[in-house]
Amino acid sequence: MAVEIEVKVPEVGESITEVEIGNWLKAVGDSVQQDEDLVVIETDKATVEVFAPQTGTLSKILKKSGETAHVGEVIGHLEIGDAKTKNRQQDNSSAKPAAAKTPPRNRRDKDTKRPDSGDDGDAVGYTDDLPETEPTSTEAAQGPDVERPAQLIEEPQSGQTGEPAAVESEQRQPEAGPAVSPDRVEITESSKAPLAPGTDHLREAREEKVVPMTQLRRRVAERLVEAQQTAALLTTFNEIDMSAVDALRQRHQDDFKDKHNVKLGLMSFFVKAAIEALKGIPEVNAEIRDQSIVYRSYFDIGVAVGGGRGLVVPVLRNAERMSFAGIEKAVSDIARRARENKLRPDELQGGTFTITNGGVYGSLLSTPIINPPQSAILGMHAIQDRPVVRDGAMVIRPMMYVALTYDHRIIDGREAVTFLKQIKESIEEPVRMLLQL
Repeated sequence: MAVEIEVKVPEVGESITEVEIGNWLKAVGDSVQQDEDLVVIETDKATVEVFAPQTGTLSKILKKSGETAHVGEVIGHLEIGDAKTKNRQQDNSSAKPAAAKTPPRNRRDKDTKRPDSGDDGDAVGYTDDLPETEPTSTEAAQGPDVERPAQLIEEPQSGQTGEPAAVESEQRQPEAGPAVSPDRVEITESSKAPLAPGTDHLREAREEKVVPMTQLRRRVAERLVEAQQTAALLTTFNEIDMSAVDALRQRHQDDFKDKHNVKLGLMSFFVKAAIEALKGIPEVNAEIRDQSIVYRSYFDIGVAVGGGRGLVVPVLRNAERMSFAGIEKAVSDIARRARENKLRPDELQGGTFTITNGGVYGSLLSTPIINPPQSAILGMHAIQDRPVVRDGAMVIRPMMYVALTYDHRIIDGREAVTFLKQIKESIEEPVRMLLQL
């Protein structure tokens, strides 16, 4: 006897109460094995795959792709039982009516041939107006009985010219049907809004596409507005001569990669420099909680990376205990999994200080926004050869602008400037980090 069990939204992280349904990986009627991925859900921090609690058949989908659901809410049902026997019964019952509908052959069938199939397997002379495409997970989940007239009729299909299918159909002569009167054609053409002379090219380009914001994008927007409205944000700048770090990387890059199987990048230097500066200026590593200031003796450094669905900030826990190689391996791993949307929610929670690198996109200068409830964020930028004065002489050096955005409620200007200056000194003399000077 078959029994139905509920598929619920699991606990996916601290303070997360709502999720967005992503793609159903199974359609109604599909068999699933225990612990097999069933549906993808999106939180404001990451993408999580929900697995089947038991082996069975997906019998109902209560929440479709794009809909929201709360933690603990039922989003589908699994039917537990002899799925193979049920499928065989369904196949037999569906096969019998098909055989009954087959008309009996008469004598004329011997002389009259049906159209043979062509080389591609389709009947000769048969055409299909709609292209054959694989159904999306949402369509598969809805099943074949759900009517979607809007999709078949109203959905624009762009051709090579970029024009919607509705526009192309007006230019195409019908193969059959009543003739269209010239008066009707004239009225249709005159009803179009005229364009100014020389602007005919705008007819194809002036289109709008409305796309709902994802759960992640909505949450990012909320937190950015929260930071602007809650904290007293201020940004201070400095510039760093990257010559010493560049020389160190070029000299030891091959040996470092051979030993640790990862490249020696810039992020490990800035994480190490930030930790040393945070030890000297503890206010930057603190946060305001109610009417109190919470100082931390540990350093959980968030590293902003561009994920497949937007900006995310995975956290390096206890980064003060990590080596240069450990930092580079961790950053490489989280960046890869961020692009694949495979970060766990717990990897995106917490953090005492954040580093973001707009230089990978070519940014020379910016004012980053803090990640609440943190009190500061360090912005790295692109390295650019610029003329500078050294010992009274003009020289060309690889320079980087750095920015520190901080909450002025807890960090004074003196502490912010001192913090950024300490990072500058550590990067320009990397030996200071090794000697903890």
